[in-house]
Amino acid sequence: MTQANISTPRATRAHKPERRHVAAIALMCAAVTVFAIVDATAKYLVDVRALPVAEVVWVRFAVHFLLTVAVLGPLSIKQMAATNKPLHQLVRSLLVAATTAFNVLAVKYLQLDQTITIFFLTPLLVAALAGPLLGEWAGWRRLLAILSGFLGVLIVTRPGFGGIHWAVIYAFGAMVCYALYNIHTRYMAAHDSLRVTLFYTPIAGTLIAAPFAFAVWQWPQDWLIWGLFALYGFTGALGHWLLILSFKYAPAPVVAPFVYVGLISMPVLGYVIFDDVPTLWTLSGGMVVVTSGLYLLYRERYL
Repeated sequence: MTQANISTPRATRAHKPERRHVAAIALMCAAVTVFAIVDATAKYLVDVRALPVAEVVWVRFAVHFLLTVAVLGPLSIKQMAATNKPLHQLVRSLLVAATTAFNVLAVKYLQLDQTITIFFLTPLLVAALAGPLLGEWAGWRRLLAILSGFLGVLIVTRPGFGGIHWAVIYAFGAMVCYALYNIHTRYMAAHDSLRVTLFYTPIAGTLIAAPFAFAVWQWPQDWLIWGLFALYGFTGALGHWLLILSFKYAPAPVVAPFVYVGLISMPVLGYVIFDDVPTLWTLSGGMVVVTSGLYLLYRERYL
């Protein structure tokens, strides 16, 4: 009886970090799925409806900012703006603005499954940078799993086997900015509250994209576009909220590999909305990627 009472709290404390990691992984998976909706909406607006990229990018951040203020409270703006790391918050906001701009340009020319496979390089870059920048060094088993996921990306993209559209440079630009954004998000989790970080996320995009958007502005011709504008901003805000929570509960190398969940959501939306059919290479590489992600989940949950 006494032994049970002593061992149970210890067991609970021992498993607490793992449970937080599992919650963080679930949040990351949800964020990636939401971001797939964001990308599909952006592609429809700039590719099918031919709206200017600058306009779409600005609307995404403007709606995001208005929703953040509305949810957190207009009267609390002063408190939300009180950051302990103003320069880092500004850089983080600039990085998410650059990520969005590059990504919208990429999806304008590429299929969703093509852009997401390039995005799959993000965990490798995050894992490489998290050590020197955050002191969160990935263990060798986790690195091997991430490298296995990268092998799956190589199977999908097949470099050297066929022409590559020049717009992949936009996808690579989005990937690099997104990796740095993830690093900053994890870093800011230890210095500012969730409310403060949410407040700063859309500021740079709202301010910087505004003059470019107004210079090429095209008024929507129907209510569907207005609804998609609202959906684009809402899902963008929701995705970043889930992402920030994820990095709050676990180190960057733990949650970053689960961006691979997009291999499922992106091709599905691409097929349903744009009739883009994933190739056999995409499906084969996806199996490798998903297997590596499941292995990481197993280690965080049971080891």
